[in-house]
Amino acid sequence: MWSEIVPGGGHWSYVMPRGSRLRLVALDAGANLSMVLYHAREKLERYNMPDSLKAQHTAHYTRGHVLMSDMGRALASITEDSLGWHDPMGALLDAERLHAQYGDRSFHTHRNAMYRSGKDGLLIEIGKYGLSKRDLIAPVNFFSKVSVDADGRFQFAPGHAAAGAMVELRFDMDTLIAFSTAPHPLDPSKTYAPGKVGLAAWKSGPALPDDFNRAFRPECARALHNADMYYL
Repeated sequence: MWSEIVPGGGHWSYVMPRGSRLRLVALDAGANLSMVLYHAREKLERYNMPDSLKAQHTAHYTRGHVLMSDMGRALASITEDSLGWHDPMGALLDAERLHAQYGDRSFHTHRNAMYRSGKDGLLIEIGKYGLSKRDLIAPVNFFSKVSVDADGRFQFAPGHAAAGAMVELRFDMDTLIAFSTAPHPLDPSKTYAPGKVGLAAWKSGPALPDDFNRAFRPECARALHNADMYYL
C-alpha cells in the first residue's frame, strides 16, 4: 500500500483498513514508537491497555498478543516480532520532562529541528480527527522494554532495540493509528537522539481460522471473533 520513513522525534497518523498489515522497523538503535489506536468509524471505541494486559496475563507485548478495544474486540494483532518485548505501561514523554531532560528548543531558533514531546505529537495527530486531550489513551511503546523490579519500580532497558529490529501488526478492524517517535519517557539518556523508524503497509486479508493469534490464547480468539462478528 505504501512505505515511509519517520524521523526520530516525528509524528504521524493513518487509517489502516481491516485486513491490512504494517511492519515497523527500527532503523536506528534505541528507537521508540509510541502508538495509540482507535476504531476508525466509532472513535469512542479505542485501545484499552488494562483490559488487553489482564485478558492476556501479560505485562509486555510480542508475537501472538492482540491489542483489544474497550469493547472486547481485536483492533490489531502482533503477527511477527524479532524483538520479543514491547512496552505497554511506560506512558508518554510530556513537554515538562522533555525540557527538563534535554533542554529547551524553540521554533524561533531551531525551526524544523525543534523537538516535540510524544504527548504533544500525539495530541496534534488525533486532533486532525476531532479527538482531544481527554481522548488521549495509554500508548504501546514499540521497541522499548520496561520491567518491574521487586520493589515495584519501573526499570527501563537502554539499547533494547538494535537497528533492524522489526514488529508487524495486522489490523483486525478499520483502525485509526497515531504515533510519535519521540524518546521513551523513562529513557535516562541526557542526549536527545531519537531513532528513525521505517514503515511498510500492505493488504493481507483478515485473520484466517488457523491464525496464530487465534491459537495464542483463548482470550485472543474471543477478541478476534468479536471483531469478525462486527463485520458480518
